[in-house]
Amino acid sequence: MKKVLVITGTRAEYGLLRWVIDGISKSNLLELQLCVTGMHLSPEFGLTFQEIEKDGYQIDSKVEMLLSADTPSAITKSMGLGLIGFADEFNRLKPDLILILGDRYEIMCAAIAATIARTPIAHLHGGEATEGCIDEAIRHSITKMSHLHFVAAEEYSRRVIQLGEHTNRVFCVGGTGVDNIHKLDLLSKQELENSLDFELGGKSILVTFHPVTLESNTSGDQMRELLASLSEFTDHKIIFTMPNADTDGREILKLIESFCLDNHNCRAYTSLGQLRYLSCLKYVDVVVGNSSSGLLEVPSFKIPTVNIGDRQKGRLKAGCVIDCSPIKNQIISAIKRAVSLDFKESCKVIKNPYGEGGASQKIIQTIESIALEDIIKKSFYDIKLR
Repeated sequence: MKKVLVITGTRAEYGLLRWVIDGISKSNLLELQLCVTGMHLSPEFGLTFQEIEKDGYQIDSKVEMLLSADTPSAITKSMGLGLIGFADEFNRLKPDLILILGDRYEIMCAAIAATIARTPIAHLHGGEATEGCIDEAIRHSITKMSHLHFVAAEEYSRRVIQLGEHTNRVFCVGGTGVDNIHKLDLLSKQELENSLDFELGGKSILVTFHPVTLESNTSGDQMRELLASLSEFTDHKIIFTMPNADTDGREILKLIESFCLDNHNCRAYTSLGQLRYLSCLKYVDVVVGNSSSGLLEVPSFKIPTVNIGDRQKGRLKAGCVIDCSPIKNQIISAIKRAVSLDFKESCKVIKNPYGEGGASQKIIQTIESIALEDIIKKSFYDIKLR
């Protein structure tokens, strides 16, 4: 059996990996090893590794790396700790394949350590573009260290191949997050409100806003503009999910906490978890912020997303996504357009560019069937010579 070590560092990433993990655990040809790191192990971010255990998966490895600070220096030091931790764990677990997703610095550490350990890497959601954050460079770097590529759309396949990866190692499977929508039994509105201890009311907004990590000292200003915009929607109930452990994330967190104290139509949650988050999407009128989920998963619920700023610039977007600058008047206009009857009606016929589900099963079947011997040595696939 092939030992496949799946690594996850955030609640959102685990949500995207959930059914890949489940498929590996049930496979007769694969042995699941599970490593948690980053925000999963932080009390500040809700100790979300416990949610993974509640889902019934055994955690084989924990790599502590996250310092209690979000400055560039602290994050760089966290990466140093991550490299040390992953080096030890790869040596102990001796996996046949590392499976990682996305573009965060925790995952970059795992990819570097696996490269040095001469362990093949399967990378999910490569080839995407996010011009406003440091994830762009990290994602493409991980692509060059990886040996199997599972991408979410044909445009992303072409980009991975453009980076020199062979066509027979690039698999277009769709977005893994869509699988959650079909596989999870989402909560009723009453169950959700009981779980949140918060009544959604007739109109509601779900907000997730992360720092734009390639911009200096803008996070606080952009969040203030967003909060000033939301203060105009007093007839809406507003749910905040807290930002990731990125540079300047704690400044955003403090601003949200202060805003919720002053506005009783708002409530903030350190971690909703995948079930409550997706259940919220069934009942809210619009998703506002700059999270990738607004582009990858929200369109499947046929509701609008107001996508603020440059964090997701370059990603494929459905027609239900409204882009706007992080300026109060523009955000207000975008939200008003999103909740208008005409626009909400137009969202009902939108197709999600990240597919209709089934990505996780395709990934499992490919890993089961592919030979890993001699996969480490790669030649550069030069498209100019083809």
